[in-house]
Amino acid sequence: MGHKKLIKFQAIETYRNVLQHPENMAGNWNDFFGNTNPITLELACGKGEYSVGLGRQHTNRNFIGVDIKGNRIYTGAKTALQEGLNNVAFLRTHIGQITNYFTQNEVAEIWIIFPDPFLKKESNRLTHPRYLHLYEQLLKPGATINLKTDSKELYDFTLETIAEQNCPVHQNIADIYGKNMATGPLAIQTFYEKMHLADGRTIYFISFSLPSGGVKLTGRFNKENVTEIADETDNEE
Repeated sequence: MGHKKLIKFQAIETYRNVLQHPENMAGNWNDFFGNTNPITLELACGKGEYSVGLGRQHTNRNFIGVDIKGNRIYTGAKTALQEGLNNVAFLRTHIGQITNYFTQNEVAEIWIIFPDPFLKKESNRLTHPRYLHLYEQLLKPGATINLKTDSKELYDFTLETIAEQNCPVHQNIADIYGKNMATGPLAIQTFYEKMHLADGRTIYFISFSLPSGGVKLTGRFNKENVTEIADETDNEE
């Protein structure tokens, strides 16, 4: 491990807003935040720029960035502490283990920001049904899942997946900036999003909920084993 990474790992050990593989947190997040405000997760949060941005915009909600890489979490956690954003925290764990840390109906919303599109292995994509199956074990009924990506492949895959699953779609924007829709939460830009825009890439956004009848691992997905979630899942940040 490089010296800079080691310093960051040592730092987050002391940060009150970072929990690393904690025990007995499921059902206890309201106690952690000291309120009963709705909880939003940012999955594969990287440096946590979106969690921090959402926390700034919505002080009446709680935000938890989830990622396995502590040296990345360090950036957002430090910023949140410096700005006194007590509604922003970070959970260091694999996305595949997310159900260990939340109970049914404990989460009101999920954001997935520029995740790795896994072009060669679609079953690792964070909008694959086996991940949706995990999310439904902690989301409130009707909770929204928001995907922001520069990957046309992931965007198309997600549209196909939610159509097959009969997921209600709340927003579908094929070009956020081209349609002047970058307002509110969509106006938050990470370091990598700024790079993508400078390269002239199109940014896509989809907001949807899970089907009332539950996620079905059938059809093209029936051979996937939902217990074998890859630990390497990460975002590009």
